[in-house]
Amino acid sequence: MLRTTTATRYVTPLREGGSLPAIVEADDDGLYVLKFRGAGQGPKALIAELVAGEIARAVQLPVPEIVFMELDPVLGRSEPDFEVQALVKASPGLNLALDFLPGSVAFDAIDAQSIDSLLASCILWFDAYVSNVDRTPRNTNMLWWHKRLTLIDHGASLYFHHTGNDYTKYIRSPFTPIKDHILLPSASQLSEADALLKARLTPTIITDIVNIIPGTWLEGDMLYTDEAEHRTAYITYLVDRLQASHIFVEEALHARAQLV
Repeated sequence: MLRTTTATRYVTPLREGGSLPAIVEADDDGLYVLKFRGAGQGPKALIAELVAGEIARAVQLPVPEIVFMELDPVLGRSEPDFEVQALVKASPGLNLALDFLPGSVAFDAIDAQSIDSLLASCILWFDAYVSNVDRTPRNTNMLWWHKRLTLIDHGASLYFHHTGNDYTKYIRSPFTPIKDHILLPSASQLSEADALLKARLTPTIITDIVNIIPGTWLEGDMLYTDEAEHRTAYITYLVDRLQASHIFVEEALHARAQLV
């Protein structure tokens, strides 16, 4: 289960992100990066952040703690920026936040040369599995924090969200965008990573993660008749894609072969 906190102070917007996340203080005195439910992509971006982030944690990849965060729209009332005010007003109730990592440094393309090959292969496998299009030289979405690599910003994962089609149609997708992955040149142990991470991720773990998704975030999707059917679609996609991992692993191996 994820902890639930309450936002107590809006600190500053993070304008690097397209959805305008913010650093906020919570009632546990911690600082968090808050992802707003009322942002352009709506709850599906939060679902992707939650599901992908907790899968990364389950396979022992480094990610910040993820928490649910209650937000009172009054919090943005004194903000001078109208865009910030509108975003806070559009996001009452339950949102998602990640532990803020003060003093962290952005991962650079040059850093890829020094990454352990098995770690690079595990990260690449994970991104192919959750169809994360956002780990490129242009936007690495990785940080160095206390000399430790940390993966962040998985809201662009599960890209089938934006196709308007049933999720299960994409189970056997080879995920061709893997050719642009920042760690592709360093990922020389993909077969080893496949065996290792498939052993760490089980259908039970996947089901537990999907069941964390708040019911209100699953409402209003015309593809599914109710919340239970919607959850089942996520579980079916993730479990069956795990079993068919050889498809995206072969695509990644093919992409690596083109680098030579």
